[in-house]
Formats: sequence, C-alpha cells, structure tokens
Amino acid sequence: MQHIRYYLAFYLAKLAKWALKMLKRDATYFPGKIAVTLCPDFIGRIEKPETIICVTGTNGKTTVCNMINDILEDNQVETLNNRLGSNINAGIASSLIEGATLRGKQRKKIAVFEVDERSSKKIYPYMKPNYILCTNLFRDSIKRNAHTEFIASILNEAIPKETKMILNGDDLITANLAPNNPRVYFGIDRLDTDTKEAQNIVRDIIVCPKCNTKLEYDYVRYNHIGKAHCPNCDFASPNIDYQITNLDLESKKMTVKEKKEETVYPCISNNIINIYNTLAAIAVLRELGIEKEKLQQSIAKLKVVETRFSEETIEGIKVMMHLAKGQNPIACSRVFDYVKKEPGKKAVILLLDDLHEAVNSSENVTWLYDTDFEFLKDETICQIVVGGARYLDDKVRLLMAGIEEKKLLCMREEKEVAEKVELENIETIFILHDLYAFDLAKKVKERVRQRIVEDAQKKGEMQHEN
Repeated sequence: MQHIRYYLAFYLAKLAKWALKMLKRDATYFPGKIAVTLCPDFIGRIEKPETIICVTGTNGKTTVCNMINDILEDNQVETLNNRLGSNINAGIASSLIEGATLRGKQRKKIAVFEVDERSSKKIYPYMKPNYILCTNLFRDSIKRNAHTEFIASILNEAIPKETKMILNGDDLITANLAPNNPRVYFGIDRLDTDTKEAQNIVRDIIVCPKCNTKLEYDYVRYNHIGKAHCPNCDFASPNIDYQITNLDLESKKMTVKEKKEETVYPCISNNIINIYNTLAAIAVLRELGIEKEKLQQSIAKLKVVETRFSEETIEGIKVMMHLAKGQNPIACSRVFDYVKKEPGKKAVILLLDDLHEAVNSSENVTWLYDTDFEFLKDETICQIVVGGARYLDDKVRLLMAGIEEKKLLCMREEKEVAEKVELENIETIFILHDLYAFDLAKKVKERVRQRIVEDAQKKGEMQHEN
C-alpha cells in the first residue's frame, strides 16, 4: 500500500509539473505539495543524489547556496538544487521530482538545498545530508520563530547524527548545534573594526548556556558575533578550521588559513555579511574536495545576486540597491551599518514594509525596536526618504534613534519616494528594500536614474548657454 501511495504521488506530481510548465507557470512548489500530501514520507522514498549539501541559518543561506552552485557548475559539476523554488519540504520534494527520471532515478550526483530552519523536522528525518552548513542563528520573524534557542532546539532534534556539520565558529549559538556530530568551523580572525563591547541593541546570547555565568567577549564584531568565553567553566568559542587571517578590502583579497596553510582568495564584496558567505562556501567546497586553485578561479567570477545587492554609477552619482529584510532586525542593522560606513554624502530610500503581511499584521512594528536605526544617525547621511504602509511607524523609530526630523520625508505611497530624494551634493543614493519589494525598488531606481540624467542634462544646457 505504501509503495502504491508513493508511485501515485510521484506520477501525479510529475504530471502537475509538466502541466504547469506547459502553462508557463511556476512549478517549484505545487508538485512537491501534491507529493508530500499524498505520501507524507515521499522525500524518504524517492531516490536522492549520492551527495547532499544542505544550507540553513537565519541570514545568508540563499546567497551561500547560489555561490556553491555557481562554483560547482563553473567546475563542470551539475547540481540538483532548489535555487528557484521553495526551501520547505514541498520545495525539496519538487526539486527531487524535477531531477528524477520517469523511473524515479536521479540524474545528478550532487544536491545543494537551501533548507528553512523550521522545516528541518519535516525534511531531515527523510533525507540524511552528508553536510549541513549553518550560516548563523539570530532572532527573526518573532511571531513564527520565537527566539534563537527555539530554532536551535528544532535543528538539534532533526539533524541526523551522522551528518557532518559546517558551522560559523564566530556565532556561539550556531557553533553548538548538534554537539555530538562531526564538525568543522569557519570564522574570521580579529579585525581592526571589532570592539570590546557590543554596539547593537540585540545580543541573542549573553550568559553561558552551561552555568549561566555572564560571558566575557574578547571582541565583538556585531550583535553576538565575535569571540567569547565563560569565566566560570570551559564554554568558549571553538578553534576555527577555515579562518580568514587577513582581510584586504582595498585589494579585494582575503587570506584563509586551513590546516596551517594559507591561501589567498578573491573578495567579491566589502560587506562583512558577504565575506562570511564566501568563507562559508569555501569551507563547504573544500570539505567536498574542490581544489584551492579551482576555487580561486571560480570565486573571481562570482557576483552577488541582483535581488540582494546591485550598484551602478549614473552621471557621477552611485546608486545602490540593497536587500534589507523586513522582520529581520540583524539583517537590517547590518545594512544600516554598511550605509553608515560607506564614504561620501548619502541619501537613503527606505522601502521596509514586509508587503505580504503589511495588512492586518501586528508583528511588523515589533522588529523595528530590535533594529539599529541609530546607525543612520550620521552626518554623512543627508536625507532619509521613507515609503510604505508603515511609514509612520518607521518615522517614529527614526526619531527615537535621534535623527533630525528635517532630514526625514515619510509618505504612504512608495512610488513617490523617487520624486522626493534630493540629488544636489549627493554622492550615493541607497535604495533599501524588503525581500518582497524588489520589483518596486527597481521601478524606484529607474525613476531615480531618469531624474539624475534629466538633472545632468539641464546643468549641461545651462553651462552651454553661459
């Protein structure tokens, strides 16, 4: 009976995927949903690739998955992945269905799956990855995820005991996942910008989980990321297996120490988040056996996905689009810190509404008070333009951060923000957008571009007349 249920689910899902593709519709979730509904252990029954890499964590998992896939493909290794689909059990099932022949055999030997932390208990009991990479664990979407200990407990219950863990050793919460599993750690050695005390509102681990003594940090990078130890017991940051020992942002290079040998890799971004993401990808691929020289060559070709970050100079003004995920205070805080540290006079456009939940949601404002809007209180930031359903909530939070009201323009209609941003004496315009506001952000950027070009043309005409 179980076999009949599996085959019925498999072929109906295959048929649904074919039908959706014929209709030119998204086929990345629904076929898998059919499969796991008809056969709850479908993921356990379908044949899977020989090597499975799963990437989980609060921030960075999509970017890291894209990096791993791109590097493997650049080295002529085809992967089964869910980069265009859902990261929950139905999305994983859809990917496995897509990769299987009509006889249920998998065409590819390696799979790279992004896995939502909450969905772990619906995936890992049926699919035992060779490697699980965890990028970090922070508070995020409090209504759904509660707190980091809750998410860590879900992962610990679900992770198979034989899976090798690849963990962020600079994150004391992540570093202690699945404590009995084989593991390696990645991290970054002390930087000149690190501090003794946290500069952020939020730290998700303050006391030792073993003895409840307050932790002592040797240095803090941001939030609870850094190096710490308990003065009362043996709890401490782990020794790092893949460690950036030298970070040269001017030459765009980073030196990674691995088993006492140092290798210089390209650095594709000056953003600390993407530096961690690149290091995480290196750790996974080195564990997989990809040669250092091949990694160097492939990383040099990488680019951060446009939906996450893009940069363009228009008539001398730099315009940057940067993802600032709603309901995710640490992700937004990292972006605000990045904006503050970029050189020159800046204008900032905020499109932070989590649009799919903006109506009838009481959660949307809570995360604002865990987010470091204080980073935007800087003399180099000349103007902040806010648009969206929560524009007044954003305004209150910006004022509470000590930002002068004369620098703020806040409005309900998002499309109007492009008309209000000042161009005079501005060197960089940041468009910070939520995950679900990417298309809106692109339209705003296009209008900003038009205004910059028109302004440059007017100035050129005036100079010609004079």
